[in-house]
Amino acid sequence: MDRMNLSALTLPDPDFPQLMGQLRARLHRYCARMTGSMLDGEDVVQETLIKANESYDARTVQNVEGWLFRIAHNTAMDFLRRRKREQGVFVEEDVEAMADTLTDADRRHVATAALRTFMRLPLAQRSTVILADVLGYALDEAAEVMGTTVPAVKAALHRGRARLRELSHQPADAAPAPILSASDQALLTAYAERFNARDFDGLREMLAQHVRLDLVARRKPMQARGGEYFTNYAKTRGLRMTPMSLEGRPALWVNTEADEGAGAAAYVVVLDWRDGKVAAIRDFRYARYAMEPLSGATAPQWP
Repeated sequence: MDRMNLSALTLPDPDFPQLMGQLRARLHRYCARMTGSMLDGEDVVQETLIKANESYDARTVQNVEGWLFRIAHNTAMDFLRRRKREQGVFVEEDVEAMADTLTDADRRHVATAALRTFMRLPLAQRSTVILADVLGYALDEAAEVMGTTVPAVKAALHRGRARLRELSHQPADAAPAPILSASDQALLTAYAERFNARDFDGLREMLAQHVRLDLVARRKPMQARGGEYFTNYAKTRGLRMTPMSLEGRPALWVNTEADEGAGAAAYVVVLDWRDGKVAAIRDFRYARYAMEPLSGATAPQWP
């Protein structure tokens, strides 16, 4: 299981910023599955880290990992409430006959379940399956993160595993990917063509007067217009962009030459437009962990 050594996370005064960086990928794994979205999951992670950074006190926080995941859990719950998602309910019941261990079949179902499949689980079941079977938390640790009891976690985990087994035998429930508008496709195609031609001056011409740039997981701020963003890309070699729709958003699939033959995306860049100009860039170059939900996907071929 993907567990870290808790003894390394319970020091009286750990290097907290470094620790947050070490846990970021695992936080995203949890939040992406909770929200059913790679992009929304990263929003929840960023909100979690802001809250944690503002409230962290080494004198009172002992189990830093559990504390961070509890904040992430509550932040994801708030996010889901805002989206008015159906919420699961814990039911205390006799759980003595329920299995404590994860069978090989259960492990396969959990490992191959897509984000949309996790979203079909009630919230309590979803949380426990992710914490226990994806992140490797013990039942008591999952209960602490979720603010409930071990019997309640045990019951929800049993039901969640059973539901995933059922879903594994059903046809895929994926809805057709949202089709971007013709203008979105044209703008994305122009952006990709200029990038692939190394025309970075042309890319700058596509920017709005004020551009919001988010280099995910990179601490050093950077600006797109008149800044280092395109200058740094101009120094790279072997990167190519392909237009795509990511969760209904205009995005670019970024490949290295080594990755291109396998069809794997090294990372993605998500764009927002305003009046035909690029108003926001969200670049996952420094957050390759976020690509896990897209593993096995291939870039679309645009006409």
